[in-house]
Amino acid sequence: MMMLKTFGIALFCGLLSPSEEVLSGLSCAVSPGAMQDVLTEAILHKGLLEHHLLGLVLPNIMGEGGLLNSPTSITGLHLVKVHLPGLTVGLLPGVGVQLVIAAKLELRGNCLLGLLSELISIFLDVNITATVKCTNFDSGTVHVVTEDCLCIFGAMKIKLLSGLVSLSVNELVLNKLTATLPGLLCPVVDIVVNLVGIQILGTLNSVIPLGAAGTVHYQLANLPFISGLFLGLDLDGTVKQVGGSIIPHDSSPSALPLLLDKLLVMVLRQGFMNAMLLLMIQIPSQTFSCTPEAFSSASQLQEAIMNMAPAGCSICRGTSPLSISLTLSGNPLIFLEENKATLELSVMIQVSVTPLGRPILNLLLLKADLGLNVHLSIAGGRLVLGLSLGSTTFSLESSEVGISDISSLKPPCSRLLEDKFLPLLEAAVHIGIPLPNVMGITLSKADVQI
Repeated sequence: MMMLKTFGIALFCGLLSPSEEVLSGLSCAVSPGAMQDVLTEAILHKGLLEHHLLGLVLPNIMGEGGLLNSPTSITGLHLVKVHLPGLTVGLLPGVGVQLVIAAKLELRGNCLLGLLSELISIFLDVNITATVKCTNFDSGTVHVVTEDCLCIFGAMKIKLLSGLVSLSVNELVLNKLTATLPGLLCPVVDIVVNLVGIQILGTLNSVIPLGAAGTVHYQLANLPFISGLFLGLDLDGTVKQVGGSIIPHDSSPSALPLLLDKLLVMVLRQGFMNAMLLLMIQIPSQTFSCTPEAFSSASQLQEAIMNMAPAGCSICRGTSPLSISLTLSGNPLIFLEENKATLELSVMIQVSVTPLGRPILNLLLLKADLGLNVHLSIAGGRLVLGLSLGSTTFSLESSEVGISDISSLKPPCSRLLEDKFLPLLEAAVHIGIPLPNVMGITLSKADVQI
């Protein structure tokens, strides 16, 4: 059995390390800074975590005192101000994403120290480390959960109006807070992570117009893949024509390429891309007269047909102008090879003539199999395909006048396709394949490697 090795397209902003085997697909990598900026914006800058933390009420703190210390009672302790200076993102291979949130908390309450009652303010630094996992994959959606939440406490400062703060009060407050705060802070972090997870993963479950012909519905194909280098998102979905008809496609999974200095990798499967191209490339049949005004090499084509026509075909050498029809045949398919992407499609070229007072005569019907070189780039959040004519193979399908040798027709027919069909194809794909706005990260200025 012959073993085939296929390759994928990688869009990245830096260095790509090739994997040993990658099934055909397109991957787009985003730098760690971009992903961290998005999470920082969602969790910290928009005030989501602060909103859920403010007003948090803590249990009363009671101290019995000793021989030299008065009993201490702190009641009504609640969180009044939160300063969140930063968030860092890390990856735990095979586990999930690790978030480390730096927080400076200000708590206030009433303190009864002996017979003296006054307001107390407590300032405490804490680093909250949470492991975030994606579980329960179902129909393109996943559930985000927080595991192994850990609070590491730093410097603490206590202020009383009287200024009288004993070491025993410091120790009492610190011991009570380190025992109770994790049980209060971690559930809040879990709520916020779930909300942000729904928001971020919702960007992967999106319906985007694909020109005027239909829509593409992006979804996760399976659970996100976590390595020590990147978070991998395998995307698939549904391509629908206007009216609701679904275009089927091969959903074979694609392997993820290994990346350096990246944090997020998206993969689009080749079959999924082909379904989108099938929707985009819908070119109606084109018919025109074989005149110099319509086709610069018309005279060459007409002369070649006249020369190859049988001697008895007087109509072939008549004065009636030839009519040429170009019709897309079959489905266009993109094929990926190492350092190369090719769009393959077939065009039927029909040359006919209508003598005065007589029915149409089909001089010949050619099939042109085209291999177009594809240059891929990203612009405006879309995958843009630049096309140029590569290989062209012609075959004779039929001739009502006995033409059998088409060798002299190949140059003018190639010119015909370049002049009349390639612009139509470029116009069909110029809008590009829309990409999902994953995590709100704008995809731009990406390099491409196949």
